[in-house]
Amino acid sequence: MQPDVMLINTSRGGLVDTIAVIEGLKSGQIGYLGLDVYEQEADLFFENLSDQVIQDDVFQRLLTFPNVLITGHQAFFTRNALRKIAEVTIANISEFAAGQPLSHAVKSEQMVIKQ
Repeated sequence: MQPDVMLINTSRGGLVDTIAVIEGLKSGQIGYLGLDVYEQEADLFFENLSDQVIQDDVFQRLLTFPNVLITGHQAFFTRNALRKIAEVTIANISEFAAGQPLSHAVKSEQMVIKQ
């Protein structure tokens, strides 16, 4: 990985090792970090906590870096995103109820671990 890399995570909080990311920020290996998700976000992002002390020390550490932007899962709350979620959910229910193949089924492939 190039030094001063920019890391953006808008997928799932657990995809990044936050402790390792903090070490990367401290060393300069990670130059910029953008998070729309965080593995403990349910305790932080969905209510007003401005009058409370945040107990998550890892999250608090991330907030100390001037090159870190955390948007608190805001992409989820757009009109377009919510409309699309509703459309896909209704399509899934309709297909399932009709006994049709599911257009949005998650297909897993078996992983073969070589030793």
